[in-house]
Amino acid sequence: MKAIWNNKIIAESDDVINVEGNIYFPAESVNKEFLKDSDTNTVCHWKGTASYFTLDVDGKTNVDAAWYYPEPRPLADGIKGRIAFWKGVQVIKG
Repeated sequence: MKAIWNNKIIAESDDVINVEGNIYFPAESVNKEFLKDSDTNTVCHWKGTASYFTLDVDGKTNVDAAWYYPEPRPLADGIKGRIAFWKGVQVIKG
């Protein structure tokens, strides 16, 4: 699977997990040069508190377009160390 935004591959891996239609990539498969820390946090009733990254690719930004759960609740432990994308980031096979 690949995550693509602004014509750049943000992440690429065959080791992905699909949770509620969102594809979670291993953190080590994500190109960290495109990630900028965000202060945004949200809470999911069963996964826990999510933290976000803003994408910064070739001078364009996509605020809070990536998220992860640093300390997921026990039911969501499988997504620890993984990052998912939205806000126009294409996740495709290939």
